[in-house]
Amino acid sequence: MIITTLNLKEMYKDYTDVNGKIKRDIDKGILFPLVRGIYETNALVDGFLLASYIYGPSYLSFEYALSFHNIIPERVVVYTNATFNKRKSKSYHNHFGLFTYRDVPSAAFPFSVNVYEENGYAYVMASPEKALCDLLYIKKPVTSIKELKMVLFEDLRINKESFDHLKFEEIRFLSDKYKSNNIKYLRKFIESEYIQ
Repeated sequence: MIITTLNLKEMYKDYTDVNGKIKRDIDKGILFPLVRGIYETNALVDGFLLASYIYGPSYLSFEYALSFHNIIPERVVVYTNATFNKRKSKSYHNHFGLFTYRDVPSAAFPFSVNVYEENGYAYVMASPEKALCDLLYIKKPVTSIKELKMVLFEDLRINKESFDHLKFEEIRFLSDKYKSNNIKYLRKFIESEYIQ
């Protein structure tokens, strides 16, 4: 369960040294700090359930979401998240893993993300199409469809069959929200080979 310093101060109000009590609970493995002022009480919670509580507004995207949706073969151990207007990347390491946060364009941020609930935790995840656009947005720019295909199917090792099942109209809709050569070539690629 997520708990804040404010909650703890209320819970421990009968203690003379509330901060000392919190520190002892951390040392005993009763509380696990996520970021300053926010704690988790369950050591076994999956990290993806905690990502949006650590830094936000944010949603799980990039490699983590692509792996989650079985678009790339690798199991991704870093919880990669998208933010907007933060102007710098952030990363946090805690008991639950490594969490990274990178900006995407604010015009793209609110689209194609879903909120899920699991065991009392809410988490926000990009659709496979959005995660792909987000990842291509932060990659080195390509200069042709041929180069883009190399990035997709060789560098990222995207499964061709999974790619063929993406919602291309969603990608086309999202493509206008990014100022990115890679997204421009992605749109050209799907329009030339998938959308009649």
